[in-house]
Amino acid sequence: MLVLGIESSCDETAAAVVDEGGLIYADVVASQVELHQPYGGVVPELASRAHLTNIVPVIESALEGLPGGIRDVDAIAVTQGPGLVGALLVGLQTAKALAWVHGLPIVGVNHLDGHLLAVFLKRAAKGVADPERPVPSFPFVGLLASGGHTALYEVRSSADVLLLGQTRDDAAGEAFDKVAKLLGLGYPGGPAIDRLAVSGDPRSVPFTAPMLHRKGLDFSFSGLKTAVAQHVQAAGVPADSAAMADICASFQAAVVEVLVRKSLAACEAQGIPRLVLSGGVAANRGLRSRAQELCDEQGVSLFIPPVASCTDNAAMIAYAGAQRLISGADDGGEIQAYSRDPNRRRGRFDREGTLITKKVSNTK
Repeated sequence: MLVLGIESSCDETAAAVVDEGGLIYADVVASQVELHQPYGGVVPELASRAHLTNIVPVIESALEGLPGGIRDVDAIAVTQGPGLVGALLVGLQTAKALAWVHGLPIVGVNHLDGHLLAVFLKRAAKGVADPERPVPSFPFVGLLASGGHTALYEVRSSADVLLLGQTRDDAAGEAFDKVAKLLGLGYPGGPAIDRLAVSGDPRSVPFTAPMLHRKGLDFSFSGLKTAVAQHVQAAGVPADSAAMADICASFQAAVVEVLVRKSLAACEAQGIPRLVLSGGVAANRGLRSRAQELCDEQGVSLFIPPVASCTDNAAMIAYAGAQRLISGADDGGEIQAYSRDPNRRRGRFDREGTLITKKVSNTK
């Protein structure tokens, strides 16, 4: 089975062709980084317009390697959320049109499920998959850390995912971008901080790893971002490269420590000795290194996709869609976009991480 995947949830227009085993035949991504750099973040309206411009050429490029083009495709998978609604609609409507014209089954995919299953993708060299990279068995604990999401899941199967904990405010990637903006490092901030952190001293600025010693598996990064802002306000933006590297290393170490420690706590709580890192922040070298170090210490098997499979891509959407199709799913034209993950808990939490439910008054 060959599945055409289409992804347009944020600022990457992507299309890929993947089979049900995860072998990638084509993977094309049109980035909008240069478009959004002057604004220090993604501008939704600009992202939507860029998707309109890029979507057809990207899909055509992904299909070029198939002898029969789209006639060789057996089904279509498309991201339906979470994401920017205007951006999602470009991919959704294009996918629906292609499915209707060519009589193909179509399924919607949760973008987060795509990230969690990206570890199973096989990136081929000259059409031959690399047999050396191990993949996890089910169940596994998945840390999904990106610009819009930070959460821990128990992934029991491709169709059974349990939310264990999540950020109460900023996502880890969002914190990286905002701190980079404070330091004048530009957008996207994560790669810039990661590059500088390599030569810095992570103990130079005593930032606290947020919620590290709290019970529960939730995260919070807004306070850490504020701590960096207060440090910059008091000491100024570092004037030399060594000082800049030190503050980047200190900030990154605080984020990484809480991500890894909470992930391992989830493995222990669920009795699962397998951890998968996913999402754009999983490309961070500091996170990959610290996770490997602590997993080795605690006897947990660590699985990290190649960097190309961590950031937003359509191959993960195609693979996740293929798993839905194998189970008999076919959404037809009944696919609706949604901006937020329906599983995310919102509201006030107590110190132990329990959601405080609102009391409903019967008084009129």
